[in-house]
Amino acid sequence: MTMRTRTLGTTGPQVSALGLGCMGMSALYGDADRAESIATIHAALESGVTLLDTGDFYGMGHNEMLIGEALRTAPAARREQAVVSVKFGALRDPDGGWSGYDGRPVAVKNFAAYSLQRLGVDHIDVYRIARLDPAVPIEETVGAIAELIEKGYVRHVGLSEVGADTIRRAAATAPIADLQIEYSLISRGIEDEILPTTRELGIGITAYGVLSRGLISGHFSADRQLAANDFRSLSPRFQGENLQHNLNLVEALRKIAEQKGVSVAQIAIAWALSRGDDIVPLVGARTRDRLTESLGALDVTLDEADLRAVEEAVPADAAAGERYPAAMMSHLGSK
Repeated sequence: MTMRTRTLGTTGPQVSALGLGCMGMSALYGDADRAESIATIHAALESGVTLLDTGDFYGMGHNEMLIGEALRTAPAARREQAVVSVKFGALRDPDGGWSGYDGRPVAVKNFAAYSLQRLGVDHIDVYRIARLDPAVPIEETVGAIAELIEKGYVRHVGLSEVGADTIRRAAATAPIADLQIEYSLISRGIEDEILPTTRELGIGITAYGVLSRGLISGHFSADRQLAANDFRSLSPRFQGENLQHNLNLVEALRKIAEQKGVSVAQIAIAWALSRGDDIVPLVGARTRDRLTESLGALDVTLDEADLRAVEEAVPADAAAGERYPAAMMSHLGSK
């Protein structure tokens, strides 16, 4: 496996072709093993992965502290190569509930101060609000990040789950490195309007959910019992008839993967990599075994015939169920 590099847009940093999304090591996907999580981050860094993605609300700060520990205990050369992307703004309560988003400039700076401390770093490489705060113009939120850049606390502005209009307004305020948004074989909504906009403006994409939270990894089964603290127990795509329909798509994909001698996860990640050099997929591996499998996608080459077969097996809009429960869909960027 040879780690390739890509650049986040025209203004962002150079990063590894695959990034590591660390959320599952702290929240929303059931219990995780702390030692294995740190070992996985170390293994990612050793393999040449440079982009580490987190959010200050993942486990209410737990994920940032976990990454901070992993960076402190990694070899100096690997630590210095790490590019840390942080989402902020989500408001939580002690019960783990969600209370909206706060994009006020004073809040942006407050969130950053805590993140810098938890991560144990002197700057954050890419900083972005997790979801648009409907009460605060994006210009004000981005402007506050730009002020943090001027003071050396942040290197680049990012966006997350916003629509084309917001992207344009943000880009008119400050240079935007990338947009983080869900993109996979079964979540292709960005292709209609958002992706053309980012390409027009020279903004990169960090694609999360490339395995759709494990749904198209080839490892999820219809009889799997999900823990109460696993987000997927509430996700429409993992429920009843929706789940069976979606797993049927996975089985169609498996036939193609087997013909190429690769895993389902590898062909799904390779498809995401094939969509353009401006797209950096985030893999949510929580163990070294899953990380190794995901990195194997870098050695998978999909020719035109392969891509046609993949898209025939899993056509756009073929998935059953929304990406999120109805109550959460209203918070996703569509403007």
